[in-house]
Order: sequence, then C-alpha cells, then structure tokens
Amino acid sequence: MEHIVKILEIEKVTHNVKRFVIEKPDNYTFNPGQATSVTINSDQWKDDKHPFTFTSLNEDEHLEFTIKIYPVHNGLTKDLDQLKKSDELIIEEPWGAIQYKGPGYFIAGGAGVTPFIAILRDLHKKNKLKGNTLLFSNKTEKDIILKDEFEKMLGDDFINVITDEKTDKYINQFIDRDFLEKHIDDFSKKFYVCGPPEMIEDLKKSLKDLGADPDALVFEE
Repeated sequence: MEHIVKILEIEKVTHNVKRFVIEKPDNYTFNPGQATSVTINSDQWKDDKHPFTFTSLNEDEHLEFTIKIYPVHNGLTKDLDQLKKSDELIIEEPWGAIQYKGPGYFIAGGAGVTPFIAILRDLHKKNKLKGNTLLFSNKTEKDIILKDEFEKMLGDDFINVITDEKTDKYINQFIDRDFLEKHIDDFSKKFYVCGPPEMIEDLKKSLKDLGADPDALVFEE
C-alpha cells in the first residue's frame, strides 16, 4: 500500500546528509532497523522508489529518515535535496532489514550507519545499550553522522575510524581483518554490519576467519 505524506521538517545533519521529518500515516507501525520504499510524489519519480531506513522510533509522532545526498549522481537524492517543507513523498509499508538480536558490535561504513540509528536510539531509551559498541568508518571527520548523539549515548563504546585524512583524534585505518584483530576482544558476540558492498564482502570473510559464529552475523548492504 502506498501513502502520500507531507514533509514537515528538513534539517542538515552533515555537509551531505539531511534529516527529513514526514507525516506518519494512521496505524503505521515498524520495528527499529526496518526500512520502506520512498520516492517523490511527482510524475518523474512516482514509479521509481528507493529503500530508506527509518531513523525515528515507532512510538514517535512522525516518521524520520536520515539520507545521504549524492549531488553528482542524477538520482533521487539529488532531487530530494531540492525539496522544501510541505512537499510530498510517497512511502510504502515497512519491510524487514537489520533486526537487533542481542549485544554486540555494530560496524558501519558511511551512510551504512542509518539502519543502526533507530536500533541504538531504542536501546538507549530502554536503558539496554550496555554491551554494544559502534565502530564507525568515514572518509573524513566532517562525514561523521550524528557524532554528538552517538558520543552521548555510547561514550567510549563509540569508536570512530577515519580513512582519508590524518587526525590525532581518531583511528586512521580501514576496518579490515587487521583492525578487527586489534580492536575486538570477543568474537562470540553478535556482529551487525552495514556499508559499501566491498566492505561487506571483506568483513564477511574476515569475521568468519576470526571465529565469529556465522549465525551471529547480520549484514545489510
């Protein structure tokens, strides 16, 4: 089922990420980590939907998406970047994505962090974040999405990794097998991984080689 909803608020999160707050249809429910198909309510886009994860919680009054904008791509996010308050989107029913299965390591590359936002917010609200760590890889410091919120929620369990600029504040390294061996001390925990396809494939192999239980690995591309 399709729902036409108005944009209520647009806010800049980073230099290339925006937060869209939209109307929530009546009796619309979802679980943290789930996504839906979204497009712009226009003749050009109405038949071309793209998946986005909810970053709001089910009990919130409105829906929220945190979306990375790709201005050089002639795609949906380029046009989303031009939208204003009261413009309309089309969304469908929620569908399954990453689901929380217990404490562990959340490993995200860039905008791959978005499926984890609602999960971590939900755990924080329930006072159940203990035992979870977020390992977040970005090209530069300015790319870190929701840095202040993650620091407040997770403290020392929020670990930033920067790959394309030298910084004394964060780890300068890719999240690869060498990184996992250095920074993870318990491979019996759950692993939630989301990022670029090449990162996903590398970590799938590395985690299994290092002894992680295949049933405890949750991947979302």
